[in-house]
Amino acid sequence: MPLLENITISKGIRYMLIAALGFSIMQGLIKFVSHVHVIQIVFFRSFITAIICTINLKKQKVSLIGNNQKLLFLRALLGLFSMTLFFFTIQTIPYGASVTLKYLSPFFTFLLAIWFLNEKVKPIQWLFLILALLGVILLKGFDSRIDNLSMLLAIMGAFFGACVYVIIRKIGKTEHPLVIVNYFMTSASIISGIALLFIWTTPTFSDFLILVCLGGFGYFGQKYMTLSFQHEEANIVAPFKYSELIYAFAIGFFFFNEGYSLLAIIGVAILLFSCVANALVGPKNFEKPIKI
Repeated sequence: MPLLENITISKGIRYMLIAALGFSIMQGLIKFVSHVHVIQIVFFRSFITAIICTINLKKQKVSLIGNNQKLLFLRALLGLFSMTLFFFTIQTIPYGASVTLKYLSPFFTFLLAIWFLNEKVKPIQWLFLILALLGVILLKGFDSRIDNLSMLLAIMGAFFGACVYVIIRKIGKTEHPLVIVNYFMTSASIISGIALLFIWTTPTFSDFLILVCLGGFGYFGQKYMTLSFQHEEANIVAPFKYSELIYAFAIGFFFFNEGYSLLAIIGVAILLFSCVANALVGPKNFEKPIKI
């Protein structure tokens, strides 16, 4: 059709859609190994990326130490809490629901930014926050598979994720972006590696392959998200990261037989709308792209 022939998708948007797919596959693989301890999953996810980050920092002749060691370590520690809680909820509640709840982070971010960074927010963002909370209530209230503990941990994970974003804003341009990620992944590798001394169980060969692959897909997603921000303005491509939700529900439906009630779907839709709308009208403060 002539109309469809005139529709083009920019390279930046295509890269973001690919990145979201990479992250979604990584998270789907975590669901496949729900029987594996979450600390082992965190270790494999972190260790592979840490190696890649270190190699690239060496190639670019950038110091691994950084300039703001205290803030960098605090970002890494809070990021570890957020990642661990998110991975845990993937294992314990429906995949699509866990990814949906992760996107409460932007709302916690702008609340924390008001208090700690004195940032201004638009009045309409408060409306989007209220709508997001309504979406969470509908999702939790009409899905008996989501227990109270998992819901609480998911919200805590989103909160810690917001703390990470605020610290990154505080750090600003004083650090190479790859140094920030390397602190996170290396710290997560060391801390989870120490914890593994007490809870390690030898994975089967198939589980080991999945653990390695999920680390690889995590890097794949990071790479294409970086390319996306390098080819397009952040305010244009960032909302397309929410396509991760579409992938998540598709993977959950086809691979894990996950279904949702009509009211739960409405709750997800409200939350998704609120997140995208908030991203479009809010301050265009995004983490710098990482050269990898």
